[in-house]
Amino acid sequence: MTPSARVQAAIDLLDLIIAAAREGGAAADTLIARWFAERRFAGSKDRRAIRDLVYAAIRRSGERPVNGRAAMVGLAREDHAVAALFDGSGYGPAPIATDEPGQAASAIPVWLVERLSPLVGAQERDALVERAPLDLRVNRLKGDRAAVLAGLEGAQSTPHAPDGVRLAENLQIEQSDVWKDGLVEVQDEGSQLLALACAAAPDMIAVDLCAGAGGKTLALAAAMANRGRLIASDTVRDRLRRLEPRAARAGATIVETRLLDDGREAAAFADIAGAADLVLIDAPCSGTGTWRRNPEARWRLTPERLQRLVSLQSRLIDIGGGLVRPGGALIYAVCSLLADEGAAQVAAFLDRNRGWRAVAPLTEVGRSDGAGILLTPGHDRTDGFFVARLIKP
Repeated sequence: MTPSARVQAAIDLLDLIIAAAREGGAAADTLIARWFAERRFAGSKDRRAIRDLVYAAIRRSGERPVNGRAAMVGLAREDHAVAALFDGSGYGPAPIATDEPGQAASAIPVWLVERLSPLVGAQERDALVERAPLDLRVNRLKGDRAAVLAGLEGAQSTPHAPDGVRLAENLQIEQSDVWKDGLVEVQDEGSQLLALACAAAPDMIAVDLCAGAGGKTLALAAAMANRGRLIASDTVRDRLRRLEPRAARAGATIVETRLLDDGREAAAFADIAGAADLVLIDAPCSGTGTWRRNPEARWRLTPERLQRLVSLQSRLIDIGGGLVRPGGALIYAVCSLLADEGAAQVAAFLDRNRGWRAVAPLTEVGRSDGAGILLTPGHDRTDGFFVARLIKP
C-alpha cells in the first residue's frame, strides 16, 4: 500500500469505529482485527502504520468526531507529514481544503470535565490518553520477581507494586516460558495495587464480588497462599468461564466461582452473610481511568449511562457490606477518575452505615481523595483507580 492509501484506510476504519461508538457496537481493536482479516493484501508494515494513524487520531479526539475524515484532518493539521499524504493520488484521500474543518484536539469530553476528581488537574489530563505500558504481576504461588526478570529481556520492576514487572516494548509475553508456566499474569500496576489494598492473608474467607475474568481473584489467591476460601462471582457466565483455565494455569486451587442473578446478588450469598473477612468490589464503572488502553471509550460514555453505573455501584457496595463480618474489611474500587463513582460513592455509604470507618488502603502511593485514595496516570504512572478500605464495626 502507498502511504496515501494507508491514510485513506485509517479514515475508513475511523468511520467504522465512530459508528460503533455511537451505536454501542464492537470495540476499536475488534473492528481493526476484522478489517485486516478481510484485506489480506495489507502487509505487516501497512497494518502497523494504519493502526498507528487510527490510534493517533483517536487519542487526540476527546469528543466523538463526526466522521473519520474529520478525525484524520485534525491530526493532519498538527502533522505536516500526514497532511502531505492528502494528495488525491491512487487510493489516497482528497486534498484538504483551506477551510475544511478538522476535529479539535482535547483529552476529555467537555461534559465530563467538571465531574473529574479535583485531583486531576489540567496539567495531567493529557496523560489520561497516553500509550500505556504492559505490566505483569508475578504469581507468588509459582515464583518470584527476580526469576521472572531474569527470564524476560529488557523487563524492569514496576515503581510501586512488589510483584510488578514492566515489559520492554514489543515483547511477545505469551510466547515466553514464564507465561506458559503460569509465573505471570498480565495486570496493570494500578490493578495490582488495588489487590494489595485488600491485605488478603491465608485462611481468610474472601469474596471478589465483581470478579469478571478473575485478574484480581488470582492476585488474592496468591496473597492467601492457596489457603482459605475465595469466592469469585459475577453476573456474566462467560467471564467466569474464562477464570477457570486462568486459575488452573496459575495453580490457584482455592477459587470457587459463583454465577449471580442480576438483581438477586444478596440472596446468592445467604450462606456467608456477615461472615466474610474480606469483600472486594471492583465495581462496573465509566472506565475513565483506563482511557490509555481504550481511548475510544470516551466516545461511548453518556450522562445517562454514567447515572446507571452510579446507581449500580451504590447497590453493590451495600450488598458487599452485608457480607462482611464485624471487624472485617470492604474494599471498594473503580477504574474511574470521576468523583461521583469514587469519593462521593464511599461518602454516601458511610453516611448510610454509621459506625463503619475508613482506613488508609495504601501508603506511599496515590493521593487522598475523600475516604479513599486516587491513583492517576499522570501522578502514579498507573491506570486510574479510586480505592477505599472500609472496616465494619
